[in-house]
Amino acid sequence: MRKLSREDLMSLETYAVERDAFRKRVMAHKADRRLDLGEHLSLYFEDRLIMQYQIQEMLRTERIFDPQGIEEELDAYNPLIPDGRNLKATMMILYPDVAERQQRLRELVGIEDRVWLQVEGFDRVAPVCDEDLPREDGEKTSAVHFARFEFSDDMIAALRDGAALSAGVDHPAYSVSVSPVAAQITAALRADFD
Repeated sequence: MRKLSREDLMSLETYAVERDAFRKRVMAHKADRRLDLGEHLSLYFEDRLIMQYQIQEMLRTERIFDPQGIEEELDAYNPLIPDGRNLKATMMILYPDVAERQQRLRELVGIEDRVWLQVEGFDRVAPVCDEDLPREDGEKTSAVHFARFEFSDDMIAALRDGAALSAGVDHPAYSVSVSPVAAQITAALRADFD
């Protein structure tokens, strides 16, 4: 998947006009890129369109229009775009009650390394997590992690040929399996390998 450049972004003025329609398009697109693993953990799979939206929103919110500022946003968000051999996701641990969330984050240390994806007929793929900065301190984990799942050529070919995708978490304090992943989510993720 091609990275974003300044030429792919709308000016602040154009974005002000296009924002509502663009936002609706992105929200509809994102609906098929969310994978719930049980009640309290979700993977939000990132791609080029979603990162374009994130950058446009940052430029709008921060009123960034100078070339250097735009390049800084591109540098921050482009690494979250899949490169054709992987899937990239934001992992969210979701507990609405603050006290319960704090307790569970202590119980879930290491969970980010225990999430997996699996192409039918192949071994599980574990993520490479939090390459940008550590998000766990040994006593508790973070509610947000960034994950990269690397796939072999054979796995990608099998997915393209219609193999099922499964996902799950194997952590002593949180275990869940989704098999198979819903067809519309699998189809959306399959496009990341083009």
